[in-house]
Amino acid sequence: MLEVRDIHTYYGDSYVLQGMSLRVERGQVVGILGRNGMGKTTLIRSIVGFTPPRRGQVLFKDHDITGWPSNRSVSLGLGLVPQGRRVFPSLTVLENLLVAARGTAHAVGGPWTVDRVMDLFPRLRERAGNRAGKLSGGEQQMLAIARALMTNPELLLMDEPTEGLAPLLVREVGRVIESLKVSGLSILLVEQNLPLAIRLADHVHVVSRGRIVYSGPAPALWANADVKSRYLGV
Repeated sequence: MLEVRDIHTYYGDSYVLQGMSLRVERGQVVGILGRNGMGKTTLIRSIVGFTPPRRGQVLFKDHDITGWPSNRSVSLGLGLVPQGRRVFPSLTVLENLLVAARGTAHAVGGPWTVDRVMDLFPRLRERAGNRAGKLSGGEQQMLAIARALMTNPELLLMDEPTEGLAPLLVREVGRVIESLKVSGLSILLVEQNLPLAIRLADHVHVVSRGRIVYSGPAPALWANADVKSRYLGV
């Protein structure tokens, strides 16, 4: 589904990703873990095209999408739940969803409709006419996930979906991701919550200073005290 081959990404002269490679198979959830500032969000931005790598390749469904504009990647079936939610604050909940559905031909006729995402997030049905900027942080996160699903992605990039949420809402977001996994959706999950990531992911990568320093099955990381202490502060 996704293959990242030895990508090197910069912000100006700042060398952030220093030769990163990974794969996401169809139907797999792959977790990206690491402390803040280690390059996790830059990886997501490199894949979706916001900050293209200067070297290396990003392959999605056997297409070389390195440097593609994000709307073109989304049209191919790549979905994004960005860090910080980034909902359209002046639009209503329903308008946020409809804008996403209209934004790509890939969404037409797909399984995710307004009714289906409202079933997944009943709170959004209650808030359908409210402006997104007036929602709580948890409701905005639900909307960000729902909006991404409205593009009917085959691979969903999720960047810190539980960041800043209360424990009850963290559990709710975890429930949603688990249901998406059961449905067969491929997911690349950047997450600070180690227990949640290990529970949801099939395979995990730990990132430090722009490099992958550990890769393996998710349960094996839980038992690796050295990696958890050195790179995750656990």
